[in-house]
Amino acid sequence: MFAGKTMWEIVQIGGFTMYILLFCSFLSIAILLERIIYYRKRSKTNRGEFMARIARALNGGGIEKAMALCKETLAPFSNVVYSGLELSGRQEKEISNAMEREITIEVTKLERYTGIVGTIGNIAVYIGLFGTVLGIIRAFHDIAAAGAGGMSIVIGGVAEALVCTATGLFVAIPAVIAFNYFARKVELFTNDMELCASELIDLIGGE
Repeated sequence: MFAGKTMWEIVQIGGFTMYILLFCSFLSIAILLERIIYYRKRSKTNRGEFMARIARALNGGGIEKAMALCKETLAPFSNVVYSGLELSGRQEKEISNAMEREITIEVTKLERYTGIVGTIGNIAVYIGLFGTVLGIIRAFHDIAAAGAGGMSIVIGGVAEALVCTATGLFVAIPAVIAFNYFARKVELFTNDMELCASELIDLIGGE
């Protein structure tokens, strides 16, 4: 059916919905690459080692040194710890609330653009089905206009229309996988931030 056809010709067969799906695919890939780079940069520091260094700084009476360490570390949990250190000496509840707010801010940063990928994963198949339905309608319209046709013509039209459904699946499956990856990474980052907040409360809370 598609032997000898170029990729561009196949896209044209699918109609305008193919352009929408291609745009969704490029957008999904761009966000995936951006998030992978973003997460990787913020995963270089080990949480346990970082908190051990914070504890050593605090044991030496160096709040300023601990805060400087947070500024030097590019990780979500370092910002959480910094927000707690800023309130060192205050009530434990006040310190805890400040860190909880910072966790919310960091989670928002980690989830940036991920909802777009999730949406693409959910709707790409339906966009493909919509294109297929339009293609089938067009195929039967062409047969009716010609006044003649046969099973081979109908099958050929349906096969061309199904390109949209196949493309929709091709776009949706990687998007769903990417969204699940994002959700897992955000969960791991959140766990690290919550553990750091709990450990810092033990170190400075109620002082």
